[in-house]
Amino acid sequence: MPQQNRWDNKHLAVVFSIFFLLIQPFPPANAQQLRVSDNNRYLESGDGRPFFWLGDTAWELFHRLDREEANSYLENRAQKGFTVIQAAVLAELDGLGIPNPYGELPLENHNPGLPNDAYFDHVDYIVNKAEELGLYIGMLPTWGDKFNKKWGQGPEIFTPENAREYGRFLGQRYRNKPIIWILGGDRNPESSRHQEIITAMAEGLQEGDQGNHLITYHPQGDSNSAEWFHKTPWLDFNMFQSGHARADNKNYQMTLSNYHKVPQKPTLDGEPCYEDHPISWDPKNGWFHAFDARQAAYWSMLAGAMGHTYGNHNIWQMWEAGRKPISSARTPWQQAMDYPGAFQMGYMRSLFTSRPYTKLEPYQELVASDPLDSNAPARAAKARDNSFALIYIPHGQSITVQLSIFDDVTVDAWWYNPRMGESIHLKALEAGATHSFDPPADPRRGNDWILVLDRKSANLLPLQDHEATGQLK
Repeated sequence: MPQQNRWDNKHLAVVFSIFFLLIQPFPPANAQQLRVSDNNRYLESGDGRPFFWLGDTAWELFHRLDREEANSYLENRAQKGFTVIQAAVLAELDGLGIPNPYGELPLENHNPGLPNDAYFDHVDYIVNKAEELGLYIGMLPTWGDKFNKKWGQGPEIFTPENAREYGRFLGQRYRNKPIIWILGGDRNPESSRHQEIITAMAEGLQEGDQGNHLITYHPQGDSNSAEWFHKTPWLDFNMFQSGHARADNKNYQMTLSNYHKVPQKPTLDGEPCYEDHPISWDPKNGWFHAFDARQAAYWSMLAGAMGHTYGNHNIWQMWEAGRKPISSARTPWQQAMDYPGAFQMGYMRSLFTSRPYTKLEPYQELVASDPLDSNAPARAAKARDNSFALIYIPHGQSITVQLSIFDDVTVDAWWYNPRMGESIHLKALEAGATHSFDPPADPRRGNDWILVLDRKSANLLPLQDHEATGQLK
């Protein structure tokens, strides 16, 4: 291994022990006015600060957790650096027929025009708690089986008329709350009537909240909101679901597809493979682990995503002993909250926000050679002004990097460990045509690293110094 790639203890950032003291959620500024940036690549708050979407799928949050449990869950996620909690008001798991912990159903007689105020009092509580912690709720008005019962519990209850009425009700109720609307709910529109229902609900939301909140669409696995709604005025950004069907799903391909669409809109993977989910829903195929979650996150982010959503199979359904497990859930949600992947998503946010990440654009030309290009490729992005670059290496393979973007100037290089949130400072190097980099330890699946390259003259903060100040906004 070359000298510059060895561990340098003098510059090692031991972030693991201090991360949780430093990563603090920030309260939404003019939350109702979260908006798309001028270049249509990311989101920003009302005062112009970039907003890093780090989502968690808690689909059954409103339906299955009482207030004490919801407090525990939301506090855990805020401490880990999550910024968006994705949850469905009309939940998937018989959300119309099984009451919440306080015995309340969301609708009278399954009628979207007759919401039960007592049920929504509980939703209010959770929304307010999230706001107190600086979290946004990615609120699904309904799970998709309520308009397209291709599978699941259903029943189908929506028409274009009552979808608009229900959307208007939600928009008015949460007009001044930190909400991002997510239509769909793991369903694709398969008929013109489905399209009419979705559009009517979107327009109802906008009528109710006076356009204060962004709207996107959550489709089913291996699908993409852009397939139907990219040019629809109400769709502010695209969301796709890379899903749970296979390991090493190259989700960056869908990110790139959306990134290059016209007109430009931000995009993200709103449901990648869940940590502790059986691959293709069958434990015989093995399970997705923290590495799979990390790989999906970095692959998509470096292909131009505005942020990323993480998920844990036990948490979305809030599984615990006594509840029927969906697709072999096996860990109580209270324990699953502290699975390694959840911590590591916070480390990812810390890395990206340590640099002006909104300047990033996918730039695969940085990778001059990669022995695993066909099955576990390194993915690269650089700042538009060539001030820094990030390269994710999933199997710890040695790669050759094209450094010509740095114009032969001095470059600071770092290894960032996404498992521990630690960084290793390499010796400064003079940028030539190409340079070989060999990540620490032996190459293998799961020994993933991020190579951080900083133009010396850009005066970017050293990784450890930045993280030690807690500047994660």
